[in-house]
Amino acid sequence: MDLTRRQLLWAGGALGATALLAGCADSDDGRPGGSATGGSGKPRKGGTLRVGALGRAGAVTRDPHGTQANESDYLILSLIYDTLTVPGRTPNTAPRLAARWTPSADLKTWRFTLAKGATFHDGSPVTAKDVVFSLRRLRATPAGASRLPGIQARNITAEGTGTVVLVSDYANAELPQLTRLTTFVVPDGTADKDMAEAPGTGPFTLDWFRGGNARLVRNDRWYGGEVHLDAIEVKIFESPQAMASALLAGQIDLASNVGAVAARTAKGRGDIQTVRRPNDMAMPLVLRTADGPFADPKVREALRLAVDREAMVKQVLSGYGSVANDVLGTGDPAYAKDLPQRTRDLARARKLLKEAGFDTSKTYELRTTEDISGLAESATLFASQVREAGVKIKVVKQESAVFWDKTWLKADLYTTYWGTNDSVVFFASKTMVSDSAQNEAGFKDRAFDAAYRKAIGTADATERARLLKELQRIEYERSGYLLWGMADGIDLAGSAVRGLPTLPGYGRVQLEQAWLAR
Repeated sequence: MDLTRRQLLWAGGALGATALLAGCADSDDGRPGGSATGGSGKPRKGGTLRVGALGRAGAVTRDPHGTQANESDYLILSLIYDTLTVPGRTPNTAPRLAARWTPSADLKTWRFTLAKGATFHDGSPVTAKDVVFSLRRLRATPAGASRLPGIQARNITAEGTGTVVLVSDYANAELPQLTRLTTFVVPDGTADKDMAEAPGTGPFTLDWFRGGNARLVRNDRWYGGEVHLDAIEVKIFESPQAMASALLAGQIDLASNVGAVAARTAKGRGDIQTVRRPNDMAMPLVLRTADGPFADPKVREALRLAVDREAMVKQVLSGYGSVANDVLGTGDPAYAKDLPQRTRDLARARKLLKEAGFDTSKTYELRTTEDISGLAESATLFASQVREAGVKIKVVKQESAVFWDKTWLKADLYTTYWGTNDSVVFFASKTMVSDSAQNEAGFKDRAFDAAYRKAIGTADATERARLLKELQRIEYERSGYLLWGMADGIDLAGSAVRGLPTLPGYGRVQLEQAWLAR
């Protein structure tokens, strides 16, 4: 299994779309993550929040710069170790360990000023040297180039004790958003063998850790503001069903990212809250563009027109989602809503297939896995729908390890999923630029590459918006993605839980504002 890919799934949004050229701001509710649940009232201090999160005991990691294949590990690490920035609502990148940031005129050099009063859990102050050490260590990991693209280790330096300087290989108006993903900071010089016990800077400190389960206690000297809970206990679950059952039985207070099936099960229970994060997960089909039976844009267009998107959302997502339009990044403020919404047109689909000379006598394999709820079901329904256009599809379900090793990035047709949604640029950089390491469809388009480079290197907001629209138009017309819908993120919580985050992706692990009304 490709753990780089899986970590991006769990970590969620690594990039945002708004150009943050100087300074920053909190979300419109006054906190970076935004929060909801349960009613109003003044937060009550105290209590232990018992949280269920997905993971496998065999994939547990304690290294903050390692690959977190488990969502449970990522949740624990995110509460212990702060990143430089975190998701916000408006704008969508907010300060954390970095209080503010400013770019050079050419958008290549960025200076991050550290928050005043930030200390490690052992009481020692956080300095720029600590951040430089941590970012360079992160950059040296197998996934480092993907996490900090365009930033070489030698170009991460300290300026005095309170400023970190990042120099990109190219102009990048989006660079602050890169620091939202796993830029966890540990003390300078921490040895690899000691990394699991390295003190963090976050709102909670580690009390104990056993087999993927952990207890975290409040850090009363956290620089980021008041933390309400006394403690958070994280329990690892291997399936959403087991986690939902534990919640319904009163064994946990929060089932994190539990999915639509569990939401249906809990519907009507007055003692259970459903927290929806709209359009949280992209679930596209990937059609290989480089070669093979789907390389002709007319064939890809035909399949897009053969899909009944509303039926897919209703049946696969149980209505917990929305129809999409083949462009990834629907939560981006720069998302091109003016592109014509594709609807089902079987006559047009058949005509395009005939024009392309597509062989309808053959049966084509669609490979999928059951990593997340609805993924395999989406493949089965897609196969049924496109058969009406004359395309015969055989769905092949694979074990997770086989899928990520043998199918992902290689097959002609397969399902995929991304647990982030807030940036068109994120998907462009990770999956569609010609030289991207995770180019899922083998998509190589000079016009797309040019539009991408111009967009991230443009400071003027109006011009950037125009370039991002051009980028999306190309994706809409000829990329390898058939994005039929966006799944909502769903948490289930007990009636006493308040202040849960409502932002998608990485935002869901920001539990420092949660509290218990009992």
